[in-house]
Amino acid sequence: MQDRGEIIKQVVYNSGMTISELAKRMGKSRKWVYNQFENKSVSLDLILQIGEIIHHNFVNEIDDLYALKKGINSTSSDNQQNNKSNDYWKNKYLSLLEEYNIFLKENSTIMV
Repeated sequence: MQDRGEIIKQVVYNSGMTISELAKRMGKSRKWVYNQFENKSVSLDLILQIGEIIHHNFVNEIDDLYALKKGINSTSSDNQQNNKSNDYWKNKYLSLLEEYNIFLKENSTIMV
């Protein structure tokens, strides 16, 4: 399996866009972006979103995107599909948790 996070990391660094700028455009923190670089199975939706921001088409680097573009089902077994589903929901949870933490920081009041 391809290390999607590593691929994204290399493309983002080569794009010339700073991590801070990418995070800002995505509405996320820099830490969240770095966590995605460490994630071997970043969701295809997130990859497409990053690609739009940095003006890069990941079809040549990410096999599943190429298969998706061609309309090919690239999963070879139910187990592989379940792993991708689990990774999707894990990433979704982490994303929501990050947004919730930001919300709490912005809306917290200092209790004396």
